[in-house]
Amino acid sequence: MSGRFVRSSKYRHVFGRPTRKVPTVEALEQCYDNIRISKNAWDTNLVKANPTYLSVNWEASGGGAFAVIPLNEKGRLPEQLPLFRGHKAVVLDTDWNPFDDSLIASSSDDGKAFIWRVPEDFTLRTEEGEEPKDVAPVKQLAGHSRKVGHVLFNPAAANVLATSSGDYTVKLWDVEAGSPRLTLKHTDIVQSLSWSANGSLLVTTSRDKKLRIWDVRQEAPAHVAPGHAGAKNSRVTWMGEHDRIATTGFSKMSDRQLGLWDMRDPKEPVGGFQMLDSISGVCMPFWDDSTQCLYLAGKGDGNIRYFEYEHDRFEYLSEYKSGDPQRGVAFLPKRGVNMHENEVMRAFKTVNDSYVEPISFIVPRRAEVFQGDIYPPVVGTKPAMSAADWFEGAEGLPPKIDLESVYEGEEPTEIPPTSKPVSQVASSSTILSPSKKEPEPAPSKREPEPAKELPQPSPAIRSPPPSMKEQTSSIAALASKFDDKEESSSGEDDTSSFEEVAKPVERHQPRPPEKHTQTTEPEAITHKLNSPVSPTKPFTPISPLNPASSAAPSSSQPPPSADLSGSNDQITLQDIRTLLEAQSRTIDGQSEKIAMLTAEVDRLKHTIGDRM
Repeated sequence: MSGRFVRSSKYRHVFGRPTRKVPTVEALEQCYDNIRISKNAWDTNLVKANPTYLSVNWEASGGGAFAVIPLNEKGRLPEQLPLFRGHKAVVLDTDWNPFDDSLIASSSDDGKAFIWRVPEDFTLRTEEGEEPKDVAPVKQLAGHSRKVGHVLFNPAAANVLATSSGDYTVKLWDVEAGSPRLTLKHTDIVQSLSWSANGSLLVTTSRDKKLRIWDVRQEAPAHVAPGHAGAKNSRVTWMGEHDRIATTGFSKMSDRQLGLWDMRDPKEPVGGFQMLDSISGVCMPFWDDSTQCLYLAGKGDGNIRYFEYEHDRFEYLSEYKSGDPQRGVAFLPKRGVNMHENEVMRAFKTVNDSYVEPISFIVPRRAEVFQGDIYPPVVGTKPAMSAADWFEGAEGLPPKIDLESVYEGEEPTEIPPTSKPVSQVASSSTILSPSKKEPEPAPSKREPEPAKELPQPSPAIRSPPPSMKEQTSSIAALASKFDDKEESSSGEDDTSSFEEVAKPVERHQPRPPEKHTQTTEPEAITHKLNSPVSPTKPFTPISPLNPASSAAPSSSQPPPSADLSGSNDQITLQDIRTLLEAQSRTIDGQSEKIAMLTAEVDRLKHTIGDRM
């Protein structure tokens, strides 16, 4: 063996399948071509996607605009499209409502955020001679004094929106009321933000190189920790229902880094920063909670690498490589993937600011049935609470849907959210000080457990190894035992060696004449042990040579015959004693070797565990 071990994973062979392999007309028919993507330098993803539409920041004159493209309208788009116009400056970011596929929010350099609704039966292709009609916003959110760089909907509550601005604040909006309810004050421009799974906490990174975890309804940071030390932008994403946070950024030497943070103690990343490469582009992280995989797409390069989260670390899986650089990337929610092709994720990347290319990440399997192990229940389109309940302090996870019903083409089957342990679900009550919110006294209720008072079985205790005297006596008894069986077998024929046969009556047989032949020492010992005893001659007891030999049972061993001289008997017992002592030394040596081998096996197990 070479010492290399392969980690077992369902997603170890996931590969990215591009739509456009060669620049042909047929390949471009599967992309979204003839798009004018915004060339603004603000650090954003440029595109956002849901199972029905794709939004693109548009390069427009006379104010800002963005386009909404239905996912089923692929190929070359018309020269004139119906745009979503209303901003007075360039659009910087967009975000889809997770519970309403036709509701989208946008932010702009004009300091405002707008809410838009996609018209029913919306299409980009109009009849010949008909002018496309632009879409107007349904609500305006005004409250920031400088440009609004990011918008992000709450993943658990309906119509709760977070916006970050150049005025160093993050505002929480009740979209239905159209007014800001909460404000989170920073000391510098916010570069990235992400919600926890139950929508009670918010994590942000800013230009002051700080990582902040906010209890948004207290309008105060629960934790402030130093983030990436590099001067370039950093990104952050909350890892779903875990109490872990993933960040990407740069070191002081401009190396791209990946960090894993514990929400409860974010003083430093878990296991330190992981170096990725030395490319200068910002790394955009995307978390898939159903497969526990993290996707990293780099700006300025065409690669998308993905990791699997396991045992509190990111295990590298593979990398999608392309020669076409990307400026923006969007990932589709899990309920919109093609499960008939075992697609676990789909990305949309911008290429040359002229078209958007879909990339499917597929688990290679031959079975043509629903693969339940790679498609667990995912969040559906029903929120856990309303905006009013959320602002009053309610918490909860939204209900999930069974993807097998979607696979069969039926209405999604709703599954109630499973209750997670406190260590897995991020909750504001777990990180607040006792003066703000008392935690539930769950541990005190678990203290009196009657199960622990039940009598437990006593553990098995290994007896000490036998001494040399015990080994000598046991081997002597074993020799006597075999001597009896040999004697009985010489008298009559036994068909079974496992039958308990009574000791036969001793018969008077004439003793055969002794043959004086020279034998080796083992043969002489065996001859003395196995030689029959003549009952016609009286016995002469032999005094034991040492206490160890006298401790052995001697009732089953016939005494030596009287015609044997004392000196010969003395020499034979001395030889037996020498042989037994040699065997004892051999057993001791083997015991030491076994102990050494056991220690070596334990060391190898620890080494393998560290590598895995």
